Amino acid sequence: MKKLTENRKTGNLGEDLACRFLMKRGFDVIEKNYLKKCGEIDIIAKNMGKIHFIEVKSVSHETIVGVSGETNGIDSFRPEDNVHPWKLQRLARTIQVYLQEKNVSSETDWQFDVITVYIDKKRLVSKVNMLENVVL
Repeated sequence: MKKLTENRKTGNLGEDLACRFLMKRGFDVIEKNYLKKCGEIDIIAKNMGKIHFIEVKSVSHETIVGVSGETNGIDSFRPEDNVHPWKLQRLARTIQVYLQEKNVSSETDWQFDVITVYIDKKRLVSKVNMLENVVL
């Protein structure tokens, strides 16, 4: 069995926290980690008849301080900046595959969102933000 890296553990925790965040706001989580050759969608959820394809970017406080080299880490580091143009292209292709595979009607509304999760493991707190309807 593979040992999970610290980054993967942080990512898994962030996805779990993002799912709880969504469910508290009335979303139904349909799938997690939808994986195809062309890419992966972290969370697929539905709310008020609309499908939400969600990319989750998680970062731990320890990682932020190490990366930024500053003590104000969380305020100056934006994990959503790690959603690069090539990642958006892969996500767009994967969304199209999902819509075709699941025979989703062309009349069905959908959007792409990004959820950022800041995790402070020492204090056992997290902060979740949702950027809605991001252009692909």
